[in-house]
Amino acid sequence: MVAAYLNLSKTEQIRDIEIPIIDLSADRSKVSKLIVKACEEFGFFKVINHGVPHDVITRMEQQGYEFFAKPASRKQQAGPANPYGYGCKNIGPKGDIGEVEYLLLHTNPLSIDHNSKTISSTDPNKFSYAVRGYVEEVNKLAYEILELMAVGLEAPDHSVISRLISNVESDSLLRFNHYPKVDDGATSPSSIGFGEHTDPQILTLLRSDGVDGLQISLDDGVWVPVNSDPVSAFCINVGDLLQVMTNGRFLSVRHRAMVNSYKSRMSMAYFSAPPLDATISCLPVLLTPQKPPLYRSFTWAEYKKAIYSLRLGDNRLNLFKARPDDDENSN
Repeated sequence: MVAAYLNLSKTEQIRDIEIPIIDLSADRSKVSKLIVKACEEFGFFKVINHGVPHDVITRMEQQGYEFFAKPASRKQQAGPANPYGYGCKNIGPKGDIGEVEYLLLHTNPLSIDHNSKTISSTDPNKFSYAVRGYVEEVNKLAYEILELMAVGLEAPDHSVISRLISNVESDSLLRFNHYPKVDDGATSPSSIGFGEHTDPQILTLLRSDGVDGLQISLDDGVWVPVNSDPVSAFCINVGDLLQVMTNGRFLSVRHRAMVNSYKSRMSMAYFSAPPLDATISCLPVLLTPQKPPLYRSFTWAEYKKAIYSLRLGDNRLNLFKARPDDDENSN
């Protein structure tokens, strides 16, 4: 079904482009090359035969559905998001809003257990069990994809990126977004569920419930809808830190989520991030005298501070260029 998106700007264009779908069960060398190509051209791809058990996914989805189906007063007991917990319409501390309600969790096991008590007061252990199982599996998948990227980039150390997210101090997050159906007859409907932005972390693994709404932007004002087929796939997108580590070779793709007039939508996004004190810099294998680093080195904590000081759609990477007057990669 084609989504009935509302209130698209007259200056925007919608363009259908075939998004790469990569079978992770294929030959490892071939897969690594396909992943690199997709990251260079789109900053985005889908993976199938990913190894995340179906029951782990459905258990987590069911917990998400049950939470968002609760009365508003009950959901608000898990908020306000600061930054973790339940939030509705307000996105971040700088006034960004959208037609979305969400639940943001840190993936530290102690944090999961603590937050589960306010999210599911009747059976917090059930919610915690589902989250822990899901986080474990998607982190394995993220680790595998990052190793394949290193292989494709011909890095001598294939764990040079993946070890950042396997650290026990990893700052990875899990976010549930619920986008309501918007009534065609509403007096002032908004089509934007979650506004245009890039993800600041290393890699995002997104699972949605089969309802369309996600769009990526490869050119200013041109948006590519990401259809929900195949429903078993995970959507993968490059984050800001990975763009820095690949010296601009991989694209941290701008994307947004639209609400539509026929069905609500829920997605689950796993944001793979390093420890707060991890230093982010270009991989040595990608540096040459002709291709010096585009960005200066910084810690993840330093970058997170910049995130909270800017609006959702602002280009954070511009603040970390090695040569501030260089317009390259100001996507």
